[in-house]
Parts: sequence; structure tokens; C-alpha cells
Amino acid sequence: MAAAGAALALGLALAAAVLATVLRRRRATAAAGDGGGPVCVAVLGDLGRSPRMQYHALSLARHGRGVDLLGYLRDRPHGDVLRSGEIRLVPVAELRGLRVGPKLFQYVVKVIVQAIQLLYTMLKIDKPSYILLQNPPGLPAIAVAWVACLFWRSKLIIDWHNYGYTIMSLNHGKNHPLVQIAKWFVYEKLFGRLSDYNLCVTNAMKEDLWVNCNIKAVTLYDKPASYFKETPLELQHRLYMKLAKDYEPFKPRTEAVSSNAQRSAFTEMDEKNGHVIKTRGRPALLISSTSWTEDEDFSVLLKALEDYERYINEGAKLPSLVCVITGKGPLKDYYNGLINKLHFKHIQICTPWLEAEDYPLLLGSADLGVCLHKSSSGLDLPMKVVDMFGCCLPVCAIYFDCLHELVKHDENGLIFRDSNELAEQLKMLFLGFPTLEGKLHSFRKNLRASKQLRWDESWDQTVLPLLGQNE
Repeated sequence: MAAAGAALALGLALAAAVLATVLRRRRATAAAGDGGGPVCVAVLGDLGRSPRMQYHALSLARHGRGVDLLGYLRDRPHGDVLRSGEIRLVPVAELRGLRVGPKLFQYVVKVIVQAIQLLYTMLKIDKPSYILLQNPPGLPAIAVAWVACLFWRSKLIIDWHNYGYTIMSLNHGKNHPLVQIAKWFVYEKLFGRLSDYNLCVTNAMKEDLWVNCNIKAVTLYDKPASYFKETPLELQHRLYMKLAKDYEPFKPRTEAVSSNAQRSAFTEMDEKNGHVIKTRGRPALLISSTSWTEDEDFSVLLKALEDYERYINEGAKLPSLVCVITGKGPLKDYYNGLINKLHFKHIQICTPWLEAEDYPLLLGSADLGVCLHKSSSGLDLPMKVVDMFGCCLPVCAIYFDCLHELVKHDENGLIFRDSNELAEQLKMLFLGFPTLEGKLHSFRKNLRASKQLRWDESWDQTVLPLLGQNE
């Protein structure tokens, strides 16, 4: 099977080389795309779970560019995208349920069908001046986008989030034939060189693209959108009351509630003046978000929570915890099974799927964020931490190589390496909660004072010059 895959990869590589030779001259002499024309923003994935590509679309629309936002339509994109008169959602048919033959055969058929579907969709839209493509997934998206650019005489911009073969290794293992073929075939390296411009998410990836792929990229760090900010207390209360209808941890303690009280586990309406106040003795709100995939090991957090419960039972002056883990993905049922086996007295865990507009409100209401994302390549950064920082929410994040480009240990959060270290950090940060002293408060003050760039400002500085505009 490995030999057949290698032969297929070699054949594709030769075909690509021949195609590149034949069409390079045409591409070199092609007229440049109309600098003010529409832009195709594409991802061979779910648009609703591709926030960075939605941000690209919104930034282009803000500058008056028409945008065809192309991808799978599973989850609902953000309301700002849906309301924009400049953005048109272009669905790509999604291939599911192929179970015929060996896995390698299934994979090859899937790639071929995806290539046909994607090319057909890209050739149906109005002529774009640019195609802005997310990678990964890059196979077959990069090659297809390049062919579409040749047809339209457009320019190709690749936004590098990671490498496809390292993502594949999470599911199949580093030594799986598919992973080895993807790595040996250097598909991304081969076709990535055919792009006109390249963006990437870290300086570490920028250097790796140049050293190993001879691809020159510009770093565009993920930045929070303007709606990621601290949530006013009245909006917090409204959100908690909404979530309390479906999720037990947001409901108030029954013994403290009258039948007509406007109260959640965290907030209540002061009956004397009608103002919202924080509930006395409220629990601390810890939040994490995930796609429930192999690059995040949530058993680390669960073990740390077991230790936290033990600290309370041993007499530590720590608050009860409500731990909210948002998102959906393939391993959610597995981890929910582990959570259901835990019997905490002082900790409640829930795993909701939030509406796009509610997620930033919950981040802006939380006391601490936890990130368990481990980069498959060691070259990308977790967007969830970017969003948390936009809400001035301190973070505990698990270590990997380039994390220092985002999380500054002991300045805007803490970095841990295992569950024991995370448990000690939770104990230290929540000791005496909700006091306005200590590390947790200090981190929040530092985040407020940092006045970090928002996505719009960063995009205008970095991407707009590539499009030949001077707005």
C-alpha cells in the first residue's frame, strides 16, 4: 500500500512539474488582477469554525471589496458576516460517507472529488482579483486555487496556519503511510511556491517557510476582533440567566433563591435599586474552548481539577469552580464520558456549544482561561488565547515551542507543562478569591494596560499594502 501511495505521489509530482512548466509562461505574462475587484476568501473546511478567514472577509468588506466567502456551511458564521452586504457565502459540497476499499483508496478518491468540487465552485464565482486561501487543509486546495488563478488571471495569497502533514499525524501517527507520503511528497512546499503572497501566524512559521520551503511570508498575528472585550455586568447577568435555562452550573443555589428572584450562580438583581450585583460567595468561572481533537489533551485539566478539589477538602480557602469547556468535535463524547465519572462536590463542569455572539460575552465574563492546545508543528498559536486576551482574561496555557510569542509567563498569564503544575497555578491564582489583589488581578491589569492591536488595525498594516491599496 505504501508503495502504491508513493507511486501515486510521484506521478502527481511529475504531473505538477509538467503543468507548472507549461503554464508558468502564461502566468508570468498574465495581466495583473484588478486591484479593486472582488476577492475570493476560501477554506476547504467549515466557515463557521474558521474565524480568521471570517475576519479576512470582514476586513475586505470594510474597505469596500466584494467578497466570496467559500467553504463548507456546517456551523453558522458570525452575525457580522451574515449581515454584511459585501460578503456572499459560497457553499462547497462536502464529501461524506465514502467507505469503499482500503483507506488509502478512500483518501485518493476523496482528494480527487474535492478537487473537482472546489475547482467547479471557484470557476462559478465572479472573476476575483485575488484568491485568499487558508492552509491547511492544503490538499487539494492549494493546487486547485492556483489553477483557478491561472484561469482568472488572479493572484493567489496563502494564509499559512500550520502544515497539513503534521495535522494528519495527530489522527494517524507520525509513521502512518499517508503521513509519510504527505511529508515526502512536500505538496505544500511544491505548490506553496506558486503563490504570489504568503501570510503566516507566527515568526517561527515565517522562518520555517523560508528556511525549509524557500517561501517568503509576512507574519499576520491573530488578533482579537473588536467584539472580544470585557463584558459589562448587566450583559453578564443576561447571559448567565440565558445559560441557566439549559446548563445546571449557571443556576443559583436553590436554598438561596425565592421564586421570583432574578439570580444566577454568579449575579443577581438588587431588588432595592434594580442594579445587577455579583452574588456573594459566587464560584469562580474558569473557561476553555476546544475543537475536541487530538492536539488538546483535556485529561490534563481533569486531573488538575481533581487536585483542586483535594486542596479544598484539605482546608485551602479556595472558591468553588464552574468550569465551562465550549466547542464541538470528534472527541467530545469521549471526554464527556470521563467527566461523568467524576464526582466533585466543589466543581461543576459543562460543555456547551455557544452561539457565535455569546462566546465573546462569556470570555469577557470569566475569571480565568485555560488553554490545552499543543501545536502539531510547534509553529502556530492558539486563537482562543488571542480572544481571551482581547477580553482581558488571564490565561494558563500548556507549553510548546513558540508559545512565548503570545503568552508572557508571569506577565499576562502562566505556562504549565503538566497537570500537577496547572493544579498548583489554579490554587495560587484563586487563593482568597474574589480579592482584587494577587496574581490574577495583576495579570488582568497588565492586559488592560497593554492596549494590544485589534484585528482591523493589524490587518490594515499588514495585508492592505499587499492588495495595492492606499486607503
